[in-house]
Amino acid sequence: MRIEEEVKLDYKDVLLRPKRSTLNSRADVDISRKFAFRNNNNTFEGIPVIASNMDGVGTMSMARSFSKHDMMVAFHKHYEIDELLQFYKKEKLADKVFYTMGIKDADLSKLSNFAKKGGKNFLKNICIDVANGYTERFADFIKSIREKFPNSIIMAGNVVTGEMTEQLILSGADIVKVGIGSGSACTTRKMTGVGYPQLSAVIECADAAHGVGGHICADGGCQVPGDIVKAFGAGADFVMLGGMLAGHEESESEIIEKDGKKYLRFYGSSSEESMMKHNNGVAKYRTSEGRSVDVPLKGPVEITIQEILGGLRSACTYVGARKLKELPKRTTFVRVTEQLNPMFDRN
Repeated sequence: MRIEEEVKLDYKDVLLRPKRSTLNSRADVDISRKFAFRNNNNTFEGIPVIASNMDGVGTMSMARSFSKHDMMVAFHKHYEIDELLQFYKKEKLADKVFYTMGIKDADLSKLSNFAKKGGKNFLKNICIDVANGYTERFADFIKSIREKFPNSIIMAGNVVTGEMTEQLILSGADIVKVGIGSGSACTTRKMTGVGYPQLSAVIECADAAHGVGGHICADGGCQVPGDIVKAFGAGADFVMLGGMLAGHEESESEIIEKDGKKYLRFYGSSSEESMMKHNNGVAKYRTSEGRSVDVPLKGPVEITIQEILGGLRSACTYVGARKLKELPKRTTFVRVTEQLNPMFDRN
């Protein structure tokens, strides 16, 4: 047993310090990015915000809305093969969506069948998603997918430490998803005691990834647009959103009416509700690590998208970053935690 004494921080523990700027308007800010990837010849160009591969978020309807802004969506794992093929062929958005899978035999079988039925040419982006990215099997699985799909952009996770970020990139991942227990619908920290403050995880994993020519996606912990800004300021190349996008019309979920108000169900991928729906219950050897929430119906996601993009542009003007790429170089974080200022309201 050992204890790390170094302070680790979440998004709520810091603010960005404003700096002198030559920018005259938010309209002068370019929040798009262009990336080339270490393990294949593909590139990404667009706004590096990704809708999470969760039920009610990683949907085809969300992809249609996000693609209008050059943003991406990671599909949830539960679409049938024929549904996916129809979407890819009709919508022609293969470069704006991630095909998501786990590492079970059934996931590999589904991917193989999808490719055989005509989906191989659509697999520009693959997301390999597990709750615990620290197993030897996970790294080996990434290697096998890289061998089968050498030209695909592979995003894989989740992890929260630099050494494992490097391992996944060397195993064939192009983008590593960073975050354990930080999501609003995740209870991993409560149920297992495992986790890592998200801001520090992003800083450390970004440093490790960039050192070996890879990229990271900050996954979880963003509750408001300012948190997205902090993730990019900390060095994230992409930011993945779940809870912020829950409750919108694009969720493809059944509307629930209670006391005259309308709600949409939002639940974590490892929640009991998710496992009951997709896996016939919680296996005896594990426990639920997610929760379910009824989110008030918010209307179209376009409103939230505009808040996110406006917040990013405005933050860049405050620190003098003409491009999103410049934001980490222009970022100085100021500690505002209770330890330093007991009067600060963390809510």
